[in-house]
Amino acid sequence: MTLSYETHTHDVIVIGAGGAGLRAAIEVSAQGLSVALICKSLLGKAHTVMAEGGAAAALGNVDPQDGWQTHFKDTIKGGKFLNNWRMAELHAKQAPERIRELELWGAVFDRTKDGKISQRAFGGHTYKRLAHVGDRTGLELIRTLQDKGIHSGIDIFMECTISKLLQDGDGRVNGAFGYWRESGRFVTFNAKAVILATGGTGKAWKVTSNSWEYTGDGHGLAYNAGAELLDMEFIQFHPTGMVWPPGVRGILVTEGVRGEGGILRNKNGERFMFKYLPESTRKSFADTEKEAKQWVEDTVANRPTTARRPPELSTRDNVALAIYTEVKEGRGTPHGGAFLDISYQDADRVKRKLPSMYHQFKELADVDITKAPMEVGPTMHYTMGGIRVNPESQMTKVPGLFAAGEVAAGLHGANRLGGNSLSDLLVFGRLAGLGAVEYAKQYDGSPKADVDQIKQAAEDLMAPFERDGEGPYEIHRDLQEIMQHKVGIVRNEEDLKAAVAALDDIQKRVDKVSVDGSIQFNPGWHLAQDLKNMILVSKAVAKCALERRESRGGHTRLDYPNYDTQLSQVNSIVTKGVDGQLQYNTAPLPEMPAELKKLFEEDKK
Repeated sequence: MTLSYETHTHDVIVIGAGGAGLRAAIEVSAQGLSVALICKSLLGKAHTVMAEGGAAAALGNVDPQDGWQTHFKDTIKGGKFLNNWRMAELHAKQAPERIRELELWGAVFDRTKDGKISQRAFGGHTYKRLAHVGDRTGLELIRTLQDKGIHSGIDIFMECTISKLLQDGDGRVNGAFGYWRESGRFVTFNAKAVILATGGTGKAWKVTSNSWEYTGDGHGLAYNAGAELLDMEFIQFHPTGMVWPPGVRGILVTEGVRGEGGILRNKNGERFMFKYLPESTRKSFADTEKEAKQWVEDTVANRPTTARRPPELSTRDNVALAIYTEVKEGRGTPHGGAFLDISYQDADRVKRKLPSMYHQFKELADVDITKAPMEVGPTMHYTMGGIRVNPESQMTKVPGLFAAGEVAAGLHGANRLGGNSLSDLLVFGRLAGLGAVEYAKQYDGSPKADVDQIKQAAEDLMAPFERDGEGPYEIHRDLQEIMQHKVGIVRNEEDLKAAVAALDDIQKRVDKVSVDGSIQFNPGWHLAQDLKNMILVSKAVAKCALERRESRGGHTRLDYPNYDTQLSQVNSIVTKGVDGQLQYNTAPLPEMPAELKKLFEEDKK
């Protein structure tokens, strides 16, 4: 084949234009280096907008007793002590500054009566901690970062899929290769450092809140370049996605509904979350309807609460498992979920606090949430695992390769607290930018892509046109069925072993996938590329889930319902072996310093 491609050269390139990618690119530009921001879709079409409820930061504007130490403890407890303690510490300490910075850049947050940034409650957070803009916080974050980024001199390349990271003879990442989605023409980016901010893996599951872009691209790019994937078994099934009508199943229903006092009931009208509170956290939650009602009254009045939190504000893994159990035992709603009700509150307040949810249910389900409950159920929402990075710099084990946001791992441990994702993007997007700048400034020489690597990458992209085999849509359908039913919210050894074997068969089909037509406007060709990453992350999740013989956070094993002492001390690691096959191992959990351990000892007094 005749190889032709356009070339762009920058100091740093950022792959992914959600909150983490934008914040990283802004930081690189602010430090005086040239930066390119590459996105698979259009600028602004990032999954960050689906984080509607708020950004967690211990500002103490509504509950003055809040502080970084409590936020740190909540994050570690929510992650079932499998978090990277240093990432949790950096996040808790720096999140308030990042929120105030965002406000200086033009973000219009909701306000308290005295003009401070308002904060709402979310599951797993001790205090009202989420800075919010109604139930459209992610959208406001993206809007603000886009405006700041565009005026910062960032070069933006839209509708571009990156298929391979390029490396020099020493293994350093020095660029990326891909193609324009509209024309199919090839493009190469030379760079001294690369930041991955590509988000999650949701499209490998049948029911997901994730949009079409979330196919594990960054995971695949990093893995094939030699990076490690960490704790891939931990998948978060958000407890409240839409369940009806079928065409909108899985679309997110923000935790902000519960943060504003939404109540979960089964088909019998029972407020069931009272009976699903773990003993370890039960004392933090109301145990009567009266006490839960008092908390809501304080929330509506926007004052510090004296009552304990309602049971609906337990962590996402716990609430999702509770709804799953209610449905499985025959107490589910007509369409296989639970009722989430906020209609008992003043209609004008509901519309003001939850405008997107009011519009979403009115338009998509013909339900007025000020008059009737919503039907909700678990939906694959977030990947806690991801690329292993250094906490301070966000660099992977591959020189010159950095990662931030959902594609990176460590902060959330076994389960992410709601609202931590948006502040995660801001804190670690900035740190990734700073890390890439420091690395790029020390880069010796000019980055230049290897022509042989480009040629091989181009041949890999064109291979589906050379084959006469199965199309990508059938393969994707079968992959989603396996992950939904064998590697879903509840797991067991029999299903996981069956999944591992079935995914090996899917891999063979992906290797032979065929597409017709031209390289222009060809969605089948795009999916054929996405399948390479989706099968990789699926195999990593299934393998890690099989090996972690315990239940922890987002990973529930029916055959191993309790914690395992030895597994409490290790993270799961996946790498690409010298034979090209996926390799599983474990690594010791980083030891938490004594001064931070004392924070948890104080809780026991």
